[in-house]
Amino acid sequence: MDQDMKNPAFDKVLMTGVFVGIIITVILLFYHVIFLQSTDFPFSTMINVSTLIFSVNLLFLVIGPVYYGFIKLSKYGNILYMIVFILLTIFLVMKTKGVDRTDDDQLNIEFRQLLSGIIIITGIGISFLLPFLFYNKSFRKNVI
Repeated sequence: MDQDMKNPAFDKVLMTGVFVGIIITVILLFYHVIFLQSTDFPFSTMINVSTLIFSVNLLFLVIGPVYYGFIKLSKYGNILYMIVFILLTIFLVMKTKGVDRTDDDQLNIEFRQLLSGIIIITGIGISFLLPFLFYNKSFRKNVI
């Protein structure tokens, strides 16, 4: 099993990415429903159930091979991957501060909160959950 961790198979990384994508999608759907019910945010046409399901799962389908590239790149690839995606998450959350969806300031604030929450949850899944589950022996044995 240790040899399997040192030389990861592409399919195991890809399947872990897909599995984490499904988990993050479910969490985001709960977050989206709770956010919309608590704020009565009217602009859910851009960020809705369909876009969350398809975009997040496609993103994690791509993130699996990206993670594979990082861990094959060097023996510190896992740490490098986590640092890069933590910094990318922070950068994207900072960039949401400049997003204006409408002329109403309150609706802009709510949209930024919704978008920031989605970015943070996705970033946590990418940065921490994917590497954790990939190296979890029980997950690899029982799920993949």
